[in-house]
Amino acid sequence: AMLRSVRQTMDSTGEGVPFYQADKRRRKKKALRCVKVVGIGLGCFVSVLVAALAIGLIAWLAGRGSNLPSDPYERALALLSEYPLIDGHNDLAMALRMYFENQLGRVNLSANSTGLYGSYWETDIPRLRAGKVGGQFWSAYMDCDTQFKDATRTFIDQIDVIKRFVQWYPDDFKLATSSQDIVDAARTGHIASMIGVEGGHAIDSSLGTLRQFYDLGARYLTLTHFCNTPWAHSSNDNSSNGLNDFGKRVVKEMNRLGMLVDISHVNVATMKDVLNTTSAPVIFSHSSAYAICNNARNVPDDVLEMMPSNGGIVMVNFYPRFVNCSENASYTEVADHIDHIKEKAGVDHIGIGSDFDGIDVVPVGLEDVSKYPNLFAELIRRNYSDSDVEKISRLNLIRVFQEAEKVSQSLKQAKPDNTLISPQPNSTCRPDF
Repeated sequence: AMLRSVRQTMDSTGEGVPFYQADKRRRKKKALRCVKVVGIGLGCFVSVLVAALAIGLIAWLAGRGSNLPSDPYERALALLSEYPLIDGHNDLAMALRMYFENQLGRVNLSANSTGLYGSYWETDIPRLRAGKVGGQFWSAYMDCDTQFKDATRTFIDQIDVIKRFVQWYPDDFKLATSSQDIVDAARTGHIASMIGVEGGHAIDSSLGTLRQFYDLGARYLTLTHFCNTPWAHSSNDNSSNGLNDFGKRVVKEMNRLGMLVDISHVNVATMKDVLNTTSAPVIFSHSSAYAICNNARNVPDDVLEMMPSNGGIVMVNFYPRFVNCSENASYTEVADHIDHIKEKAGVDHIGIGSDFDGIDVVPVGLEDVSKYPNLFAELIRRNYSDSDVEKISRLNLIRVFQEAEKVSQSLKQAKPDNTLISPQPNSTCRPDF
């Protein structure tokens, strides 16, 4: 009877339960109180640790800043040594074709060649090193006379010469086809060498050809040069015509590939159509601010104001005709463009796209690729922070590249677009099948 008569005890709710269950509940509550105490203690520890790390980071940054030289030029050199410049546009490949027929054995890029060859020769390895260049988009370019003729073949020739001079100087150049490649090149002391195709006429209105340029290593396509393509309008066309349906497909296919959409050289209508079509940040690989110099190759304020929502960057051009609309300019006037873009779009949307070796006149103080520190010293004089300098020199472009890669990754299940342009342009130069 005693075994059957199990003592009852009251729990906190007033319900009767067997004593062994009540004891179990008491032990469970005690354990929970211990867990809460430990949790609070752990939370406090984590909070203290995060705060300590934050304070340490702030102190490190402050110490780092105080350890940098105060002289603007020396400070610029120090910052660019740590965050070497990535330039969005250099026409060395075109100069090699113009002066040497792409015969690399006839030129020595490892020697300083200042003044040796002509007005389109502002680049060699010693001057790149002096200018603290850590990454360069080399432009594969052929002019608009090749459109509907041999554009595709000659653009491939220019990609070939870029790859060959990168291989010719392996201690200095390293081919880069991803944002990680750029980071890795810096770690080994190489100049990351990316390929940009300057002019949509290169693809001959073929999405298949676009994909093959990507496979050859091209990581941006400038949608036009100074001529319209059958699907996009250039800066020489001040009409309201922008992208047609096929042009929008080109942009979307570039998003799928992870290829940067470059809207230097296009008209305003095309700029806006691209920004309303793309899923990834865009670049202006070598353009400046229209409000400072009203050349159609520059970017108007209403487009600059669209950049934060897109995430892209304007890589400022050094050509005097785009700087102050004259034959003569100074590095301080290039800085004026950076100031204006910062005001309209923000410092996160600025880069450098010099156009060296594609321009026959240069600003005073930016005569060749060794002179970039002059520009950054001027920005420091204008109270740009160390962080601003690092973004403009390098980090903004890497961020844009990374974001384009993320968009591509998100579209990896999408099939390649095989749409044909209609009507077929200039059918006399195309087969019937």
